[in-house]
Amino acid sequence: MNSFTHLRDTVRTIPDYPKPGIMFRDITTLLGNPRAFRRAVDELVQPWAGMRIDKVAGMEARGFILGGAVAHQLSSGFIPIRKKGKLPHTTVSIAYSLEYGVDEMEVHSDAVTKGQRVILVDDLIATGGTATGAVRLLQQIGAEVVAACFVIDLPELGGAKKIEALGVPVRTLMTFEGH
Repeated sequence: MNSFTHLRDTVRTIPDYPKPGIMFRDITTLLGNPRAFRRAVDELVQPWAGMRIDKVAGMEARGFILGGAVAHQLSSGFIPIRKKGKLPHTTVSIAYSLEYGVDEMEVHSDAVTKGQRVILVDDLIATGGTATGAVRLLQQIGAEVVAACFVIDLPELGGAKKIEALGVPVRTLMTFEGH
């Protein structure tokens, strides 16, 4: 039995959202369960407890919730990675592939100093377009991306392998088949 079975039970599946054939894995139910939320954050933090992690980067929007909690636990700073046009100061942006097109995300140009150790956090890794874009963006501004952490992996879509191909280890707490 997987040690994360009870966490998995707190994830709600919504069929045919946002379009027919998609099984949306909703972590708002996990976040709303205090014990599950605490356990998920503890499990995401565990491999790096006691190590120097300078910043935790979270992708809009659920990555902000998880990343903020992970940063707090690690006594690290937090970097918001946002959709283009949402940050108020000088930014660096990168285009990334979506299932049906391209979008852009950005960070403040001064979010890290060269060589700072950063962990990327989000709720789910699917095709990996957004996450690989985020890793490249962080590397572009000088971060050493130590790992990418996700609550859920959809392994059939191959996103984790794309991040690992960039030389960044991936940590996930659970997998779901399908997409």
